[in-house]
Amino acid sequence: MQSAYFLSLTLKKSNPKITIMQTYISMLRGINVGGHKMIKMEALRNLYTQLNFKNVQTYIQSGNVIFQSQETKPTDLQQKIAHKILEEFGFEVPVMVKQKADFENVIHHNPFPNEDLSKVHVTFLSENPQPENCLKISHTAFLPDQFVIIENSIYLFCPNDYGKTKLNNTFLENKLKVIATTRNWKTINELLNIAHKIPKT
Repeated sequence: MQSAYFLSLTLKKSNPKITIMQTYISMLRGINVGGHKMIKMEALRNLYTQLNFKNVQTYIQSGNVIFQSQETKPTDLQQKIAHKILEEFGFEVPVMVKQKADFENVIHHNPFPNEDLSKVHVTFLSENPQPENCLKISHTAFLPDQFVIIENSIYLFCPNDYGKTKLNNTFLENKLKVIATTRNWKTINELLNIAHKIPKT
């Protein structure tokens, strides 16, 4: 009986639990805009590293961070990152965390494939908006700008430039009662490309 006990301990030690790392894409809302909520990308990468995230990479200055972490609910990661930003920088920043599959679905379901893609943006929402709130936004009131809501993403086609549209984050958040952050089509594709290049661990 004693020999069997020691054998059991030996087997447990020789078979450590395998940690699965998942690649995530996070987007911060409203940093480095108009001189407000300034965070240097080096400092942001350091912050993610302090949270024990791996292979941390940033893309441009608007708060896009690709990283790897143990497989976790994106909502838990969002809270963890937002809390650390508040602790380190002293201001609140909404954080949205997506998986690679989320970005792949966004690209695959683009309702404006035949339009000038430089005029296409996607507003990512923190959750699926309620149908009754979606009905508050008229599809004809903002022409020539067009939009399509698919689950927790809003596709925007703004032929006169996104900077001139009224369908901005603040407007959409007020109408839909969710957190929103927007990226252009080029950025969305670049973020997914970077995520794909991170080696699986």
